[in-house]
Amino acid sequence: MLPLNNFFSLRITSLLVLLLVASELAFSQDTIIPKTDDSQIQQQLENIAENSENEEADYTNLLDALNYYKEHPINLNKASRDDLQELQLLSDIEINNLLRHIDKNGKLITIYELQGIAGFDLQTIQKILPYVRVNDNFNSSHFTLKEMFKNGQNTILFRYGRILEQQTGFTDIDSASLFNSQNSRYIGSPDKLYLRYRFNYGTNVSWGITAEKDQGELLFKKNQRFNYDWYNQGLNANKSQQQSGFDFYSAHLFVKNIRFVKAIAIGDYQATFGQGLTMWSGLAFGKSADVMNVKKSAIGLRPYTSVDENRFLRGAATTVAIKRFEATAFVSRKQVDANVSDTLETGEISTISSLQETGYHSTLGEIADKHTITQTIYGGNISYKGKRLTVGVTGVNYELSTDYTRALSTYNKFEFSSRQNANIGIDYNFVYKNFNFFGEQSMSQNGGLAFLNGAFVSLDPRLSLTMLYRNYQKNFQNMLSNGFAENTMAANEKGFFVGINAKPFKKISLSAYYDRFEFPWLKYQVNAPSTGNDYLAQINYTPSKKFDVYFRVRSRNKFKSTSIEDDIDFIVPLKQTNYRLNLSYSILPSLKLKNRVELIDYKLDNNKTQKGYVVYQDISYSKLGVPFSVTLRYALFQTDDYNSRVYAYENDMPGAYSIPAYYYKGSRFYVLLDYNVTRNIEVWVRYSQTVYDNKKIISEGSLTEIQGNTRSEIKAQIRFKF
Repeated sequence: MLPLNNFFSLRITSLLVLLLVASELAFSQDTIIPKTDDSQIQQQLENIAENSENEEADYTNLLDALNYYKEHPINLNKASRDDLQELQLLSDIEINNLLRHIDKNGKLITIYELQGIAGFDLQTIQKILPYVRVNDNFNSSHFTLKEMFKNGQNTILFRYGRILEQQTGFTDIDSASLFNSQNSRYIGSPDKLYLRYRFNYGTNVSWGITAEKDQGELLFKKNQRFNYDWYNQGLNANKSQQQSGFDFYSAHLFVKNIRFVKAIAIGDYQATFGQGLTMWSGLAFGKSADVMNVKKSAIGLRPYTSVDENRFLRGAATTVAIKRFEATAFVSRKQVDANVSDTLETGEISTISSLQETGYHSTLGEIADKHTITQTIYGGNISYKGKRLTVGVTGVNYELSTDYTRALSTYNKFEFSSRQNANIGIDYNFVYKNFNFFGEQSMSQNGGLAFLNGAFVSLDPRLSLTMLYRNYQKNFQNMLSNGFAENTMAANEKGFFVGINAKPFKKISLSAYYDRFEFPWLKYQVNAPSTGNDYLAQINYTPSKKFDVYFRVRSRNKFKSTSIEDDIDFIVPLKQTNYRLNLSYSILPSLKLKNRVELIDYKLDNNKTQKGYVVYQDISYSKLGVPFSVTLRYALFQTDDYNSRVYAYENDMPGAYSIPAYYYKGSRFYVLLDYNVTRNIEVWVRYSQTVYDNKKIISEGSLTEIQGNTRSEIKAQIRFKF
C-alpha cells in the first residue's frame, strides 16, 4: 500500500475499529429478510461505470423499470413473460419455471412459495424481493380509462445543483476575447436544473415532459453572461438558435396493451431488439460480477425518460401482436449536434466531420454545433414468441441530412463515414429444460457481418454456467448497435466469454468469468492488431441476513501504442488489476453500514507500477415510520496519477447518479438527507466535498479549473405526487 502520513493513519485506524465493533454486533443478531433497499440498483450502476469509465452517464432509462417496480411491486400472479424480463433480474430458465409452477399449481399465496420452484433459492428471492409481490394490485394486462384515472399517479420533480467554488469558465472576460476563442468561457450560469412531470398507470400508460439545463448552459436569452449582439454575430445564428428556456426538452406518450396493439409510442422513446447488434437505442448491462447478465433482455418499445441527448428516438412507433406473432414499426427524426467542415455558397451545410455526443451547449463552439443536421431513422421488427422459442428479424435504416466525412486515419478507415447506412439482423432465444441458447446475426449495408451466440446452462440449483462467442468484422458499421463487446462499438472484435456461478455452501457463493478477445485490425491508441483478456473472481460470505462480505479480484490485460525517440510506434502490454473488499452490515434494523477497501495496480510495459487505493465508510439511517433518513460517506484515497484512479458508486437522490473517479491524494465526504414532508411531498438535499492534499489547483487548464484544493457541490430535489 502507498505510504500514509500520521493523520491518514489515525483516520484509517478509527474506521477499522468501527468496522470490527460493528461486525461483532452484526454477527450476534438474527433477523428476517431485510426490507426494500437500493443495493441491487447500486451494484448494477457500479458495474456499468467500472466498464465504461464514464462519470457523466445518465442511467435513468436503463433502470426506469426497477425504480418504478420498487415503489409499485409487480404482481407475480399477473405478470407476463415480458414483465418479468423487464426486471432483468431473472434468467429465462427461472422465468419459465415460475410461469410453469403457477400454471400447474395456481396462484402463489405467499412470496415464500418461491423457495419450492427450481432456481429460486433464498439469495434469488432476496434479489427480486424489493420489486415483486403476490397479492392483487391494479396492474393488469388490459385496462379501462376509468381505472387509469382512478389508479394512475402524477409526479412532478424539480432538481437543482451547483459547484460552489468559482470555476475559470465563469470568471469575467471581455467580449472581444470571448469572440476570438469560442471555448474560453461558459455562456450561461453554473446552475444545473432539472424539471420533470410524469403520469403513470402501472406500466400500461405513461406520458410526461422532461427539461434540463447543464452547467454553463443558457436558461433564457436575458440570462446570458455576455452581450447578445456580438454573440449572435459570432455564431451567425438565426432566431431558431436563440435560447428561450431549458437547453433540452423531452416528451413522450406511451400506451401498452390495447387489445391487439401491444405498444404505442409517440414523442421520445427507445427501441431494443435481440442482443443489440442490429438495433439498441440505449444503454445496456455488460460484464460484471453478475456473470449471468451478459445476455440482454430486449424490451422492444418503451418510453424515454432520461436526459441523455443522443441515445433515444424521436417520432412514433407501434407494436401489434396476433397470437404468437409481433410486428413493430418505428420512425425517428430529430436534430443532432455535429461539427461543420464545409458549407455551400448559400450557407447551407454540405459536409460534417464529426458527430458531437456530449449534449453540452455551454460555450460558443458547442452552441455553434448544436442541432446543425437532421438524423432520420426508421425500421421494424417481426418476431415469433413461443413459450420456449423466440425468433425475430430486425431491419433499420439510418440517414443524415448531409454528408458525413470523418477525419479518417488508418485505425478507423472502416468506420461509418457516409450519409446513409442500413442494417438487417436475425435473433433467437431457445429454452429447453435447464438450457438457454441465444444469439443474433447482423449485416450492414457494406456487407460487414457481426454475430453473437451464447448459452446459459443450469447444471444444478447450486451451479450455473454461461458462455458467449462473438465475431464482429472490422467493416461492420452500425451507429445504433450496443452488442456485448470489449470495444465501445460492436466492430473489429472476436472474443469468447465464459462465466460460472456456484453456491457450494449455504453461506458462500462464488462467481467468476474469463473473457478472451482479439482485435483483427488497429483501434484507437493501438496501432497494430492485438489481443487481450479480462478476468474476475468474487467470493461472497453471508453468515446472516444482515451481514454480507465479498472479496473481488479483477484483472484486465490489453495493449497500447507507445513510441520511441525516432517516432516509431509500437504496442506494449498494459495490465490493470483491482482488489476489492466490501462489507455490508446492520447494527440495528434502522442503521446500516458499509465499508470498502479497493486497491489498484496499473502497469504499462516495463514502467513502474502505478498504484492507488480508496477506503470508505458508509452510514445509512432509515427507520420505518420515521419520515427522515440520512446517508453519508467519508472516504480516503491516494493514487499515483489519473491512470490508477478508482471508481465508486455514491448514493444520490432518485434520478440523479454520482459515480466519481477517485484520484491523486485526499478525502471525500457527502451527506444525503431525505425528508417526507407529507405522504405526497418528499425533499432531498445532498452536499459533497472533495479535498486534495497534494493539489493547489483542481482541473488545471480547463474551464472547470478551481484555484484551490477543495471542490464542493450542493444538490436539492423536491417531488410532488398526486
